[in-house]
Amino acid sequence: MKSKKQNLNILGLKVTDHISAMLAYWDKNMICRFANSAYVEWFGKTKEEMVDKITIKELLGPLYEKNLPFISKALKGEIQTFEREIPLPTGGIRHSLANYYPDIDNGEVMGFFVHVADVTPLKLMEIELLKTNKKVLEQNKRLLNFSNIVSHNLKSYSNNLSSILNLYSSAPSEDEKNRMFDLLESISKGFSSTINHLNEITKSQNLAKLNPEQINLNELISKSKMTLLVQIQSTNAIIKNNIDMGINIFANPVYMESIILNLLTNAIKYRQETKPPIIELTGTQESGKTILKIKDNGKGINLEKHGADLFGMYKTFHGNPDAEGIGLFITKYHMETMGGQIEVESKENVGTTFTLTFN
Repeated sequence: MKSKKQNLNILGLKVTDHISAMLAYWDKNMICRFANSAYVEWFGKTKEEMVDKITIKELLGPLYEKNLPFISKALKGEIQTFEREIPLPTGGIRHSLANYYPDIDNGEVMGFFVHVADVTPLKLMEIELLKTNKKVLEQNKRLLNFSNIVSHNLKSYSNNLSSILNLYSSAPSEDEKNRMFDLLESISKGFSSTINHLNEITKSQNLAKLNPEQINLNELISKSKMTLLVQIQSTNAIIKNNIDMGINIFANPVYMESIILNLLTNAIKYRQETKPPIIELTGTQESGKTILKIKDNGKGINLEKHGADLFGMYKTFHGNPDAEGIGLFITKYHMETMGGQIEVESKENVGTTFTLTFN
């Protein structure tokens, strides 16, 4: 049986030195047991200086007291997510989105994983736009929408990373642990790719006009299924992809990823308690338009009662305390920004079908 330290070394070799996200592991004594290249470079250290030597208090310095409440909760078994400004040894400030995931073994917290993304370009864009006057009110409105998009999209990756790390802690064999590492590699690369796309959008200085690309719908759906793998497996969801391999659309990749993730997530989240979710995707091309349908057998929505509010900001309909009411608003915003349309058919206790039309 390999030790946790050996397993973490496997993680480093297989995954972490090849992604831009920063990953580290701190044991319950708050000593660093693993750090990838992005993490040590951020703090101006080497792996030899950090691993098995440095404490998190020594590394963070003045930031330690600010992060201590999150560290303490992580060591109590609670997942933590927060933003932080971090001064670099070379000078300047970077903005980060940090996640602390407890490592729990047989009910005991052994330490915690750290996952940090550099979101400086996004934060600087937000700060700059918040300083503007009434002449750019519409741009600020787009920024608000965009901020919600960023938070909502990245949460899918953060939640899945958390689930995979929890599965790693309870994996019964080395083969299963290695499979968890492979999944972590795929999700981390997707997380990094999404961050890069979002950074490119902020640099465009116009959040309403984004560069489209040719996207293969099957490849996009396969990526989304991998991102939601834990949710799919834990609910025994069945996703039937009936889309022809040759169907492509010309659209913005960040928006399309968000659309598919939102609609698949909703179909799984709002399933009926008595049956596993069945989600069917079909795609056709007619008269120069591509039509994508996503059909589920979930709880459904009373459109006579809620139809007018269905795509509204912060509107929820099923009494789920975790629902934010952002997903469908974002989806409609994406479709209309790209010149497309979204329609819905739904019946309570039968299911819902979303029809997306791309011109």
